[in-house]
Amino acid sequence: MQHYGVRDVEKMLRLPRSTIRALASAGFVTPVRGPRKALLFSFQDLIVLRAAQTLADAKVPAKRITRSLKQLRRQLPETMPLSGLSISAVGEQVVVRDGSGRRQVESGQYLLAFEGDPDNGSLSVIERAPPGVPAVQRDWFARGAALERDDPKAAAEAYGNAIAAAPERLDARLNLGRLLHESGRRQEAERVYRDAIDACGPDPLLLYNLAVLLGDLHRPREAIEAYEAALRGDPALADGHYNLALLYEKLGKPKQAIRHMSEYRRLVRRQ
Repeated sequence: MQHYGVRDVEKMLRLPRSTIRALASAGFVTPVRGPRKALLFSFQDLIVLRAAQTLADAKVPAKRITRSLKQLRRQLPETMPLSGLSISAVGEQVVVRDGSGRRQVESGQYLLAFEGDPDNGSLSVIERAPPGVPAVQRDWFARGAALERDDPKAAAEAYGNAIAAAPERLDARLNLGRLLHESGRRQEAERVYRDAIDACGPDPLLLYNLAVLLGDLHRPREAIEAYEAALRGDPALADGHYNLALLYEKLGKPKQAIRHMSEYRRLVRRQ
């Protein structure tokens, strides 16, 4: 099994060494000891530490990250892997999402779906349409974007109207697919993404979102095909390389996993 030292994790995830060691001491990750008692982290540890990176990027204070993750570890059975949970930030609060919904870690309070900015790993388009796009199309897209938080069903209908008015509108198709995915309507989301490929071609972002969805549908080989296709269109999609590395590791293909993790490391160093 491939392992990574503290210095490797620092470079890959841009996490301070103090945070890495604090999370290890709290039992949030379980590195092994290498030569000279150096900490060595597994792929599963990297998944967990990347959640901490996401919280740090969201400007959650380091003390709150450590405190919240310690609390989360106490709340879960010892046998449950933390890497299987979706951990994100709503303001300065650490939020965990599992099969029962989304809740704040420290308070235990459950959150309404779509409160804040839930992140399932897929990407959306938020920029305005070009000036040449007719006003009715811009209005439907803008209405969908405005309604996503408070009325996702109406937002989905608005994106559908934008697509009906202009089938070539990739931005509306991307946002509709992501919204359906977040709403748990995964089969519908897949149809949206595949229809978008037929209508708009193999756009890298579209293929990336489809790959994320296929991973959540527990179809790892199809997800790998979609990630590989996305990276052929845009080799600089760092998250695509990262997700591929994890999938290849799960499928017992360490050479491919290491290759994509190395490419991920190279890309994040350039950022």
